[in-house]
Amino acid sequence: MKRIRCPKCENYLLFDETKYSEGQSLVFVCEHCGKQFSIRLGKTKMLAPQKEERPDEEEFKEAFGNITVIENVFGFKQVLPLQEGDNVIGRRCVGTNINTPIETSDMSMDRRHCIINVKRNKQGGLIYTLRDAPSLTGTFLNNEILGDKDRIRIEDGAIVTIGATTFILRSGTSDEFGK
Repeated sequence: MKRIRCPKCENYLLFDETKYSEGQSLVFVCEHCGKQFSIRLGKTKMLAPQKEERPDEEEFKEAFGNITVIENVFGFKQVLPLQEGDNVIGRRCVGTNINTPIETSDMSMDRRHCIINVKRNKQGGLIYTLRDAPSLTGTFLNNEILGDKDRIRIEDGAIVTIGATTFILRSGTSDEFGK
């Protein structure tokens, strides 16, 4: 069974992809909102599948680390990879362009809530810096709220709360360049 997401309401629909051939176009009507949309079957171009398909933290450990969103009443466990530079973290919403979107129904999390900057020091080690985006409800590091201009260096295992959602930083390995 294959899952596809409705472009309007973002609910998932299931269908049996083995009944169709590659290159074939299919038309669906969303049972939740009534939106009609089509897809063309082919090889997927997705780099990071959504939801429970990749909940393994070790998979992203080698690069620049990841954040592990803790399962709560608003959503499920998610492991989101970080990249070098600014990682804008916030609530996933159609039309909001951020590079670390969290799928959640937590409305107290802003669409652009906080930023984790990842860079290398002179020895090749990874440095993580957390700051508020700024957001309406604030960003908390270990239950301490960050000020508007605060830039806090964080380490592996740092617990960050944005809105009513909490995530843990898992740092990457720093010997990528043989250092």
